Amino acid sequence: MGGPGLGVKAAPFTYVAHVLAVAAAVLVLVWCIHFRGGLAFESANKNLIFNLHPVLMLIGFIIVGSEAIMAYKVLPWSHDVNKAIHLVLHGIAIVLGIFGIYCAFKNHNESGIANLYSLHSWLGISTISLYTIQWIFSFVTFFVPGAAPNFKRGALPWHVLFGLFVYILALATAQLGFLEKLTFLESSGLDKYGSEAFLVNFTALIVVLFGASVVVAAVAPAQIEETPGYSPLPDN
Repeated sequence: MGGPGLGVKAAPFTYVAHVLAVAAAVLVLVWCIHFRGGLAFESANKNLIFNLHPVLMLIGFIIVGSEAIMAYKVLPWSHDVNKAIHLVLHGIAIVLGIFGIYCAFKNHNESGIANLYSLHSWLGISTISLYTIQWIFSFVTFFVPGAAPNFKRGALPWHVLFGLFVYILALATAQLGFLEKLTFLESSGLDKYGSEAFLVNFTALIVVLFGASVVVAAVAPAQIEETPGYSPLPDN
C-alpha cells in the first residue's frame, strides 16, 4: 500500500472521530437512561438489563475498538508501546462486547424471548467471533516472539484488510440493531416522529460518520510528505 495514499493526513480524521465518539456515547446513554429507564444487570424490569446491550456494544465494543485502530495514528509513543496499546484496547473491546451480547441473551432468557432469530443477532455473533479470531491470530503473529519476519510482512496487509472488514461489519450490525429496536418500539406505540425516535436515528447516523472517520484515519498516512516506498500501515 505504497505511494502518497489519500493525499491527506490521518490526524484531522482522528480529531473528528473523537468528537463523534463523545457525541455517540452521550446520545446512547441519554437514550438508555432517560428514555428507556436506566441500566441494571439484575432487575424485575428486564428492559433495564437489555439497555446494557446497546451501551456496551457502542461504547465498549465499537468506540474502544476504534481507539485501538487509531492508536498508531494518535499516540506519540514508540511503535512497540503503541502496538501493545493497540492489542490491549482490542482485547478490552472483545471482553465488553461479549458481556454486551450476554446482556441481550440474559434479557431474552428472563423475558421468554427467543434468541438468534434476526439478522442483527446472526451478524452480531459472527462479528464478535471474527473479531476474537483476528485478535488471537494477531497476538500470536505480531506480539509473541518467534514468527518469521517474512511471514509477518506478508500477513500484515491481510491483518489490516480483515480488521477493517470486521470493523465495518460491526458498524453495519450496530445499524441493524438500532433499526430493529426502534422498529419494535414503534410497533408498540412509540411516536414515529417523536423525540426518542429522532434521537435513535440521529445516534445511528453519528455512528456511521464516526466509523467513516475511523476508516479514513486508519488508511491515511500520518504525514503527507512521504518517500516513494512509504506505507501508512505500521511495520511489525
